[in-house]
Amino acid sequence: MGAMAGMVLPSVGRVRLADLVASEGLPSETYKVSVSTLMHSLAQYSAVIVQLPTSDSALLKSGLESARLFFHQREYTASNMVPNSDPQEWCRTSGYYSDPQSWQENYDYRPGLTPIEPNGSMEFPPAGLPDIFTLLGKAARCILEAISYSLNLRSFSFSEILDNFPLRSREISSSVLSVCCHSRPSFQGAQHHNLTTEDGFMFSDHEHQADKSLLTLVKSDRAGLHIKDFHGHWVLVDGDLGPQDAIVYPGLALYQATAGYVNAALYRIEMGNLQGNMYGRHSLAFKLMPRSMASLSCSEMRAAGYGVEAQFQLPIPVDDFMQRTHTTEQFFAKNNFPNYSFQAGQDALKPMIKRKKSITKCKTLPPSKRLRLEAQRVLKERVQDIADKKGIKLRFCNLKECENHIQSLDSPCESIRMEIGWPPGVPFVHPHDLPNKAKLGFLEAYEPGWTASQQDMELRLIESGQATQHSANCRE
Repeated sequence: MGAMAGMVLPSVGRVRLADLVASEGLPSETYKVSVSTLMHSLAQYSAVIVQLPTSDSALLKSGLESARLFFHQREYTASNMVPNSDPQEWCRTSGYYSDPQSWQENYDYRPGLTPIEPNGSMEFPPAGLPDIFTLLGKAARCILEAISYSLNLRSFSFSEILDNFPLRSREISSSVLSVCCHSRPSFQGAQHHNLTTEDGFMFSDHEHQADKSLLTLVKSDRAGLHIKDFHGHWVLVDGDLGPQDAIVYPGLALYQATAGYVNAALYRIEMGNLQGNMYGRHSLAFKLMPRSMASLSCSEMRAAGYGVEAQFQLPIPVDDFMQRTHTTEQFFAKNNFPNYSFQAGQDALKPMIKRKKSITKCKTLPPSKRLRLEAQRVLKERVQDIADKKGIKLRFCNLKECENHIQSLDSPCESIRMEIGWPPGVPFVHPHDLPNKAKLGFLEAYEPGWTASQQDMELRLIESGQATQHSANCRE
């Protein structure tokens, strides 16, 4: 498996969805190789080709054919154009709307909001949308779990920001299945369309787009999706797809939730290859979205030992995040190319953590600083080991909150503290949240005598080093 280290893919990676399905126990070699290919492709190309089960290809094909007929029979009028620019309505788009400026039409299917059966004057929607939504939704969640595994996060780290699975009564899905049509010649808004030309190809003026989703899965009936790669070049990612292949790329919400360790994809749609086509280009785009009432937090990344930069420190309510205007350039970092590799005997991928500076000379830490860092490491392992053995899912309070919880019998963390056998009077918080001096007291309360043993070890090391230096001086 060492050959996987430093792997550079010559083209967009291709993985089978069946190989990304996690199972109980140790991960198989197939699973580890598939996850490695997935992450290398996302790092290099911000996209990956996922091969869905063969049995699903017929459903996707019929969905695209139904979409082609649905848009072809529509007549464009001003009343058909539904405004979709209100940021507060990001989680409530449903039905048909169009954008003449980009020569694009959409039909959004959102469970809990979009009627499946037509009523009144409403037209028949494209066929099979509930089944396609279910199919692509399961695939998106599976891929998100594989990404979580590759980053050394706990299983289901993203479950708290996703919809209930399945939806409860009267809930509206935050995720959406968008049926899209580009460049339909019969679309009467075409006279307003503007194209830009680059290397003989024509693109919409909306050249730099990024979805605000966690993940987007796209299946189209013809090539034309270009995504910017690690080197800043536009790459055609859907030029060679089979009947059951779909493109997957990350969105801005995943970039935020992983503290920038997974870059959002910048994409654009090619228009020049549609000349003479009477239907245009059609695609099914499933967007896995965080639920509106959740918050995007990097707590799981910190728990896994990642450095979290200042811009990701504070949790952001999803609703606020979705209404913000983001400049796409800030989500494309050329120098963020982690090395996902395996070594013999490893049970998980070890991602390379970004560093702001290349450190060539390391300064020896003072004994007190080394002691605090070692306390933090040991404490984290102790807490997690106890929780794993008892099957407890840890939910840590921050330091300020937990100090107020110590004396309360009905505090949010009291039951977990009792289950785990936590020392009375000690704040139950993640070691990373503690001030440096508190780390020693925190561990000492749980493991009395630990500090003294470490200091004795430190003293012996210093004395040993002095003796070695003295012996070297005598020889000289």
